[in-house]
Amino acid sequence: MPTYPVINKETGEKKELSMSMMKYGEWKKENPDWDKDWSAGVAGIGEVGEWADTLKRTHPGWNDVLHKASQAPGSKVTPIT
Repeated sequence: MPTYPVINKETGEKKELSMSMMKYGEWKKENPDWDKDWSAGVAGIGEVGEWADTLKRTHPGWNDVLHKASQAPGSKVTPIT
């Protein structure tokens, strides 16, 4: 489910919503004093290009799963190197 970091335009209060895009659109109409928090919604410099290392570190067995899947007939899965 998508998450939406939002900020209150008047108070500066921040929160993160987890809901479908359709529900988020409805929520935005009902809460005009809230807006997307663009400072929280974009990738930081430390996140760019490091997704594979992060995935291997946080889920160490994932590469083994990808390797086994790559051995299946007709598979185009490639383990993270």
